[in-house]
Amino acid sequence: MTPLTASVITVSDRCFEGVREDRGGPLAVGLLREAGFTCGEAEIVPDGARSVEDALRRAVAAGARLILTTGGTGVGPRDETPEGTRAVITREIPGIAEELRRSGLADTPLSVLSRGLAGIVDPEGALVVNLPGSTRAVASGVPIVLAVAVHTIEQVAGGDH
Repeated sequence: MTPLTASVITVSDRCFEGVREDRGGPLAVGLLREAGFTCGEAEIVPDGARSVEDALRRAVAAGARLILTTGGTGVGPRDETPEGTRAVITREIPGIAEELRRSGLADTPLSVLSRGLAGIVDPEGALVVNLPGSTRAVASGVPIVLAVAVHTIEQVAGGDH
């Protein structure tokens, strides 16, 4: 079987401006590659719904079937990753986002503030999942996504149960 293509998008004004090093994006890329996905380097975009929407559309058009975003899921004034994601996905998968929040409680009670989404982009069949931007959230969240990603992508493409 040909490896599936994944994409990682880091959403952060500070990383985009070069003020802060992106650590979550490269961590996610490494975990995806270890799991057998083909994945280029993380794309860094500024906060805001439009930049997220545009980056997601680029990733889908480039053939990514699993797209992880890191950052912009909180309640800050420019945290609009879910809004940008909602403009692209056609069907939400709330259980993935709920599990990410639930499992995040082991690290911090603040995980309940994440507004991250997960969903499918039809008809391409891409799975999009928003992760918080911290490296701890990425390290604990990617395995949760990987546990269901291939099955989800196969199902969306019409695979058997």
